[in-house]
Amino acid sequence: MIESYPQVIEYISNDEENILHVAIGHRQRDIYRRVKKMEVIMKCRLVSQIDKNGDTLLHHHVRKIIPSHYIMHCNNKGKTADELFQDTHADLLKLAQQWIKETSQSCSAVSVLVATVVFAAAYTVPGGNDASGRPNFIDSPFFVLFTIMDVISLACSLTSVVMFLSILSSPFEYENFKASLPRKLIIGFTLLFFSVTTTMLSFAATIFLLLHFQKKAWTKTLIYTAAFLPVSMFALMQFPLYAAFNKLLRTLTNKIEKKVYPQKFLPPYLRTKKLNKLS
Repeated sequence: MIESYPQVIEYISNDEENILHVAIGHRQRDIYRRVKKMEVIMKCRLVSQIDKNGDTLLHHHVRKIIPSHYIMHCNNKGKTADELFQDTHADLLKLAQQWIKETSQSCSAVSVLVATVVFAAAYTVPGGNDASGRPNFIDSPFFVLFTIMDVISLACSLTSVVMFLSILSSPFEYENFKASLPRKLIIGFTLLFFSVTTTMLSFAATIFLLLHFQKKAWTKTLIYTAAFLPVSMFALMQFPLYAAFNKLLRTLTNKIEKKVYPQKFLPPYLRTKKLNKLS
């Protein structure tokens, strides 16, 4: 409708709300993004509008596109956008603080447990040592796999402990929940996942070292099941977090590209005008 009838963005509702107020109030990101890409003059006229309650777009949780002098604007109840936001989401903040604390504590305990197991496994060489202290299976590729996986698992588990502890020591304010805390939590989950995966791979390598003389098919089936079933279940349970992590990576990549190649994100008519000036 916006493409067919651009004038609809000028319509005002009975509450003196324009299309941006309504789109943000109903969480319509596509409409918001379309309006954001429009001409500068038209966009400035929309973002500066105040509804009948005295609320600006900032009171509807939009900060980036609104002029800076609107930040301290108070509505009819005498509240700024930040004060209104904090009052509205106070209960949600308490629930989020409790959830992230409990999650970080549980995950840090698991990470410490994994680190303890792999640290002990490093001093318990599979197959034992000979009289000179040299491992009996040192020439086996499975022994090399066991060593590499054990080291990676220890590094990932200890790093994940650091990430979860940094979450517990962070201030649980609104600003931290926007990017800092979710980023730390996702990185901690990722490192914990890799530590569990490499632990199971080192376990599988140990079993292969001890049973590689066995030619029976059931031994391989048992090893594959024991090694990959826990990892697969963990991956399925945490898939939504990794989807969010990929979305976060794409957002960060786009921000970096906008700073390095700003002309790539200009509207077509501005991009052509800028290229003509350069030529």
